[in-house]
Amino acid sequence: MSKLHFEDFIPGQKIEHGPRLVTREEILAFAAQYDPQPMHLDEEAGRNSMLGGLGASGWHTSSMMMRMICDSFLLDSTSLGAGGVEEVKWLKPVRPDDKLTLRTTVLDARRSRSRADMGIVRMQYELFNQHGDRVMLMVVPTMFGTRDSKVPS
Repeated sequence: MSKLHFEDFIPGQKIEHGPRLVTREEILAFAAQYDPQPMHLDEEAGRNSMLGGLGASGWHTSSMMMRMICDSFLLDSTSLGAGGVEEVKWLKPVRPDDKLTLRTTVLDARRSRSRADMGIVRMQYELFNQHGDRVMLMVVPTMFGTRDSKVPS
């Protein structure tokens, strides 16, 4: 199968992926390593926080989302990376045993003004839990090689 190029991303297009089970053990391990705030490490501290219970770090949620994006389509594309993130919102806590589903929506796409072999696709990524609650939102302009570029297919 050939890789997805800039031309394959049409505004309004949606790509879904998941679900992915979140375990208590991975929440604790990520927090211990990268975000050791009490509400990510301890049930009682989580209950006494604005999270109302043990919750994954927002950075852990972001990392899980990135893996889902890669598995969903990014690793099979001509992605050249992103220069930044326009928006990121953590909307609800991610809990142990949540099942996350990713929805990618192509917002717009344009050819690069400085590089003819590249296009920029703005994507909105949303994570939902098993109850249909949106737990995270991210908007990212990503650079992709065009069909006539030298990016390997």
